[in-house]
Amino acid sequence: MATEETTLEVGMQAPKFTVFDSAGTEYDLERMNSDDKHVILYFYPKDNTPGCTVQACDFRNDMSRLSNSGYFVLGVSKDSAKSHDKFISDHDLNFPILMDEELELHQAFGVWREKMNYGRTYMGTARSTFVINPDGELIWVGYNVKAKGHVSKLARELGLE
Repeated sequence: MATEETTLEVGMQAPKFTVFDSAGTEYDLERMNSDDKHVILYFYPKDNTPGCTVQACDFRNDMSRLSNSGYFVLGVSKDSAKSHDKFISDHDLNFPILMDEELELHQAFGVWREKMNYGRTYMGTARSTFVINPDGELIWVGYNVKAKGHVSKLARELGLE
């Protein structure tokens, strides 16, 4: 199932999206941009797995610094609403997790990629983060980021320290 991968770069316009979270709330990038929000959109492979939990809890723990600096965090995985709700509840997450079971957002941002593990090739989510300014422009792009320490590194690179 090899497909040509999209790779976004800093300076490009972010793909527009309107997506719902597990609670049924709609998130529209153009509306968030018009509300002068900087959006941190991060993709992770699977709810309640060790690395994804570390990353989500780091976002949770750094939320006041991020939100006080004008950033709005959205997590994305292909898991179900029930899985997202459990993940949010189990770890007291303070940001929405968007639904993308059909992988449309994953593909638009180029994070559904061929991966290899123990010699086996498969399609999966590349842990990736995108920061979008109010003009809809990508101001930070990271594909295949590490779960541990990523939020601190991102905050440093955004000048939030």
